[in-house]
Amino acid sequence: MADTILFDKLAYIDRLKRAGVEEAHARAHAEAIDEALRESVATKRDILEVKQEIALAVRDLTLRMGAIAIARFAALSSIKFFG
Repeated sequence: MADTILFDKLAYIDRLKRAGVEEAHARAHAEAIDEALRESVATKRDILEVKQEIALAVRDLTLRMGAIAIARFAALSSIKFFG
């Protein structure tokens, strides 16, 4: 599983130059795209980490809700027993 986005800047620059874009502009475009991909695109590892965090949050919430249900039952039982 790759941790990075694969982007071939040189191939991108060559393609833009063949289409008539000046080299300086082609390089600027390639740098901008490379930077944007590295900063804002989630990798498979990022997604896996989020899935794991959600699984832990669901587990914790389930345990807490179970504890609340048991406490509620105990409180109602004690009211009925002592009340």
